[in-house]
Amino acid sequence: MSDAALSKTPLHAEHVALGARMVPFAGWSMPVQYAGVVKEHHAVRTAAGLFDVSHMGELRLRGPSALAVVDSVVTNDIAALKVGRAKYTVAVNEAGGILDDLIVYRLADEDVLVVCNASNVGKMSAHFAQHATGRCDFEDQSPATALIALQGPRALAVARDAGAPDAILALPRFAIGTAALAGVEVTFARTGYTGEDGFELFCANEGATTLWRHLLAAGAAHGIAPTGLGARDTLRLEAALSLYGNDIDETTNPFEAGLGWVVKLDRGDFVGREALRAIHAAGPARRLVGLEMTERGIARHGYPIVSASGAPIGVVTSGSPGPTIDKNVALGYVPTEHAAPGTTLGVEIRGKIVGAAVVKTPFYARQ
Repeated sequence: MSDAALSKTPLHAEHVALGARMVPFAGWSMPVQYAGVVKEHHAVRTAAGLFDVSHMGELRLRGPSALAVVDSVVTNDIAALKVGRAKYTVAVNEAGGILDDLIVYRLADEDVLVVCNASNVGKMSAHFAQHATGRCDFEDQSPATALIALQGPRALAVARDAGAPDAILALPRFAIGTAALAGVEVTFARTGYTGEDGFELFCANEGATTLWRHLLAAGAAHGIAPTGLGARDTLRLEAALSLYGNDIDETTNPFEAGLGWVVKLDRGDFVGREALRAIHAAGPARRLVGLEMTERGIARHGYPIVSASGAPIGVVTSGSPGPTIDKNVALGYVPTEHAAPGTTLGVEIRGKIVGAAVVKTPFYARQ
């Protein structure tokens, strides 16, 4: 797809001006790196990084039954979600396959924001719109909404120096609040996709450039770095956070993907509940596991996973070097009998079997 055919976020010109290398991603022109993936990765782990994630989708449901509609579409217990808080969840199809993983924000009693993955905006917008018909108002706000992620151990200090009020700085994990920053109305969410602390900031497209520049300026003294998709991927992999289209999709279910904790089978009905009941009762035949390479080699998406005897048993879904942990790591599905930590396996890399071991995840957890 030519660059002219790709969608561009409101911050596209900022990335180009900063010298970012732009690549196609889910139909968007996105920055993969600025100063370099490893440098940006370390900046997020030690200081702060600023990400443009405006390609993500924002779906808004409002009016009577809005909360009930969302509750009927996702697996987690959204009816119990308090105003001003958020939950991670998945939506599944009738067979229990994962349509998308989502964060649901309850903005008011009957005002719910659902954030979905960029590659799934069309699918999930249609899915929620169908279930909202005749029950509540639905609006896909993705085209008008910018999303900027501020992540890292210095993220709060950056937000403070940028003028975020104490009430925002005091938000607990998975809480939300609103405030003006540099004259821009911002919804702050204490969420992220890096394994670090920080915020995700929603604003109207018109305010995105002002907000981006303001945060970079406020973060200069704290070592902030504009950060691209390359480091976003290595950061989330170290934290063992699933990537839709790689680690989870409609052929995988939450229990085998290690996401059973977001499935609440003992509540009201939701799409796919009966299928998930049956899957849970039978137990998953395979599991998504963490792999640490014990010999030199990098496991990449699509590489075969083999047993200790050399028999093919699975496939790598994500893999890369882990800059923080200084190890080559991967995620992949293997039969349940091969999923215990400590199990010796191998990964076929360019025709050669390279040693690997199943390890507990996450590979990295902040202190």
